[in-house]
Amino acid sequence: MTPGSDAILARMLALHPKIIDLTLDRMWRLLARLGHPERDLPPVIHIAGTNGKGSTLAMIRAGLEAAGQTCHAYTSPHLARFHERIRVAGTLIPEDHLSAVLDECYAVNGGEPITYFEITTCAALLAFARTPADYTLLEVGLGGRLDATNVVDQPLLTVITPVSLDHQQYLGDTVALIAGEKAGILKRGVPGIIARQHDDGLAVIEARAARLGAPLQVHGQHWHVTREAGRLIFTDETGLLDLPQPNLPGPHQYDNAGTAIAALRHLGLGPDICEAAITRAHWPARMQRLKTGPLVDLAGPAQLWLDGGHNPAAGEALAETLSGMPRIETHLICGMLNTKDIAGFLRPLAAQAAHLYAVEIEGEVNTLPAETTRAAALAAGLPATTASSPAAAIRAITTRNPNARILICGSLYLAGRILRENG
Repeated sequence: MTPGSDAILARMLALHPKIIDLTLDRMWRLLARLGHPERDLPPVIHIAGTNGKGSTLAMIRAGLEAAGQTCHAYTSPHLARFHERIRVAGTLIPEDHLSAVLDECYAVNGGEPITYFEITTCAALLAFARTPADYTLLEVGLGGRLDATNVVDQPLLTVITPVSLDHQQYLGDTVALIAGEKAGILKRGVPGIIARQHDDGLAVIEARAARLGAPLQVHGQHWHVTREAGRLIFTDETGLLDLPQPNLPGPHQYDNAGTAIAALRHLGLGPDICEAAITRAHWPARMQRLKTGPLVDLAGPAQLWLDGGHNPAAGEALAETLSGMPRIETHLICGMLNTKDIAGFLRPLAAQAAHLYAVEIEGEVNTLPAETTRAAALAAGLPATTASSPAAAIRAITTRNPNARILICGSLYLAGRILRENG
């Protein structure tokens, strides 16, 4: 009898190398033993970038499904359950299917060192190769060039969302260096859709594309997206689309929507499909309004919002989103990992919030101490106190102002705990 997925995933953690070295060698070894499932996938759309990968993928998927196409989708990290990472032909992978492919990968690996992300990526590719679908959507986990998803020789299309500073300990400490890693998903002769970029990052991406003969569709050159009177205006060489605002909230989602539309237009899909892509997409913990559940009940008439962004660019996007919302006293509940640039994340948010409640992320060994988060908020000019838990912070906020807006932010890991706690 195959053990449950939770038990297999726990066993896989024990295989993790003592030193994380970004390499594809372990992937190639296990994929070869599995019969190279990466060679038997439906046409692949491979998506890299620092911010917006998941939202862009969700919009592309919504558009393809509106066109009657079925999609495999691989994303990370998960929020509430691991199953969220693997969507097989449009449906979250069932427990028995997940357990079977995880167990097979664990057995075939033979106890050799391999990272958790690598072996679970192999399991996803195995599931995708064995199930018919029209497309495979792969989201890069970290970087691109040496990411575990970068094992497909000839994707149908590559997409690079905005590149900014994050994971500098692995990818480099400049936008140009990080863009070089993201550009590693570009393949010879394969078209690429390039979102809005810093000039130095774009130069690196374009240089690599030129070496590979990879034709690019670049924001600001080949396509444009703007927000006008609450509408999304997209233009490219084939014409203009006047569309409703994206379903996902926040000004930054217009750029993500433009990237998704550029990909769908490249695939030959029309205006109705592009509209469905941006109005039907759902992506949790991206400025998500929580409307039911125990934490919502605890908040009472206060608004409860959730976002998993965790780097300076995400802080800027959140600040811009809040500045465009109705003026309501806003309080932040923030918990972050100690690998993130907390000062860079909080600096743009300081002008948009009345107070911050610093919490630790329960169960995460790399959580930033609440006192450190509080000190960083104070240094950014944002009044702050610590709280023992998000629930305690909600109670403190609603005691001060029952009609406040509450935004829980700082980490996808915190967002996942909130979604589980809220049912």
